[in-house]
Amino acid sequence: MVASTVAERGGAERVASRSLTTRVARAFRRNGPGYLFLTPWLIGFFGLTLGPTIASLVLSFTNYSLLEPPTWAGLENYHYAFFEDGDLRDAVGVTFSYVLWSVPLKLAIALGLAMLLDRGIRAAAFFRAVFYLPSLLGASVAIAVLWRQIFGDQGLVNHVLALFGFTGPSWITHPSYSLWTLVALAVWQFGSPMIIFLAGLRQIPTDLYEAAAMDGAGQFRQFYKITLPLLTPVVFFNLVLQAIDAFKAFTPAFIISSGTGGPINSTLFYTLYLYQQAFGYFRMGYASALAWLLLVIIAVFTAVAFLTSRSWVYYQDEAH
Repeated sequence: MVASTVAERGGAERVASRSLTTRVARAFRRNGPGYLFLTPWLIGFFGLTLGPTIASLVLSFTNYSLLEPPTWAGLENYHYAFFEDGDLRDAVGVTFSYVLWSVPLKLAIALGLAMLLDRGIRAAAFFRAVFYLPSLLGASVAIAVLWRQIFGDQGLVNHVLALFGFTGPSWITHPSYSLWTLVALAVWQFGSPMIIFLAGLRQIPTDLYEAAAMDGAGQFRQFYKITLPLLTPVVFFNLVLQAIDAFKAFTPAFIISSGTGGPINSTLFYTLYLYQQAFGYFRMGYASALAWLLLVIIAVFTAVAFLTSRSWVYYQDEAH
């Protein structure tokens, strides 16, 4: 009887095994082509994104110079960043100043032009394409070089000022003005948020404006009471995206300052300082720690933005 019980169990296990094998085979036949097409992306994700990310986290706790094997340092890199690195404090201050000025100015100009295009002006499609062109060019090396020429000592800006009898400084080499040239470059690339604002404006029902006009509301009151509240989800979306991009800005500061962050650290962005530590001084362990600190800064900003959005972002489906 014991033997028959064992035989029955063995048969049941073989049946279950065959059933499992059959299910796996059917799942593979059903999903296999999809995973096959996903293979290049999966290789890129694990080999070029997830793997380096984990490696950088490990390296952030080491002393590593590329020339010698990494040695464990514990929290030494983070301690130095928080309590001893004065240049890092300058970089954080410059980066936050850049974000706090460039992002609101860019969004304000983008919203203003989107409202102008939404009024149905002539050749609106042409102007929309022209306004969007700077965003297509992006923060490329060529644009940064051109910007350095425009704001140089003998640049276009000073030539225009000379026509009116003014002598302009060398904007990119003066510590009081150099950061503002980078802010101007960021604001000039307003095309992407402008297109998103334009799409949001065209989702607002026109009958709301008609009813407000019949009640005697002027243009400013309509904007403050109708346009802006209904557009707050789009404002929030643009704010988060543009702020993250501003925190990661690197190329303009590198080109305009020739990789130094000067004059007097006035254009020393966080990313530029990270680059200097990694490829200038070969402090890869410390640079990895700086990269993770930047990730934390962006994550905290994003979390704060989402938490505070509850008090100022209006969604129509929450009206009831």
